Amino acid sequence: MKNWNYTAEPDFILMGLTDSKEVQLVLSVLFLLIYLVTVLGNTGMILIILLDVQLHTPMYFFLSHLSFIDVSYSTVITPKTLENMLTSTKNISFMGCFTQMYFFVLLAGAECFLLSSMAYDRYVAICSPLHYPVIMSTRRCCALLIMSYMMGAIDSSVNLLYMSTLSFCDSKSVIRHFFCDTSPILALSCRDTHDIEIMILIFAGSTLMMSLITISVSYVSVLHTILKIKSTAGKQKAFSTCASHLLGVTVFYGTLIFTYLKPSKSYSLGKDQVASVFYTIVIPMLNPLIYSLRNKEVKSAVSRVLQKRGIQETKLTVIISD
Repeated sequence: MKNWNYTAEPDFILMGLTDSKEVQLVLSVLFLLIYLVTVLGNTGMILIILLDVQLHTPMYFFLSHLSFIDVSYSTVITPKTLENMLTSTKNISFMGCFTQMYFFVLLAGAECFLLSSMAYDRYVAICSPLHYPVIMSTRRCCALLIMSYMMGAIDSSVNLLYMSTLSFCDSKSVIRHFFCDTSPILALSCRDTHDIEIMILIFAGSTLMMSLITISVSYVSVLHTILKIKSTAGKQKAFSTCASHLLGVTVFYGTLIFTYLKPSKSYSLGKDQVASVFYTIVIPMLNPLIYSLRNKEVKSAVSRVLQKRGIQETKLTVIISD
């Protein structure tokens, strides 16, 4: 039996999504395209928010960091998954595996609390519009952002602390998943993991519940305020400011709750892998689309930035020609 503290640390083998070479090739091309769209879409969103002064508001401040988390989140998982699909080597070192798991949990936890901060921002904007600039000051926005990353780091550190007590029977253990996640690694342990599962479930559940309660309370208040608005146009305008965020929250939390808020004995390889592909690879690509396609402010900002860029290039051409 080899414990993680031993000098001879175990290597892991990531089983992946399928054994079929043809299916692996198709999935690798699909995942590569999704990853490229994710990186381009989210970095594009960050640049647009940075370059357009009219988007320097709390809502877009949080949205830019959501895009940053999504790029980081996807980068932690997708490149290694693509490497395993395209090469015969599926090994991942002990340190590499636990590092991947640490940053995955950290970023997922940070995104949960960042989505809560965005819900609070929408609550203040709709329920207390006159006090919005005072309540959502730069200082408060920065505090909410720091808290999001800190809570993610605490959750990830606690998860790593409990997982580091595991013992593994083989020098090469097969992880029945395409990345290093908590449940499939727990399944490899030689010791009874019931207590560890309970503690991890408590911390993961607390993270989800704290953020979900904040989001729920915020949107119940928002809905109550919207129903008081007499004009239909006013209601539609108020609801449109929340629709994108609500859709993003529903997709993200739905897959997380389905995957993690259950004991590892009910772990189903097929179902959990599909859900995992969705929230680790697909959702980071969808977020910039969700928050921009139906957002007139983002579309207008893109037009302004492109127009400004075009004017600058025209001036530069004139200067050079002169």
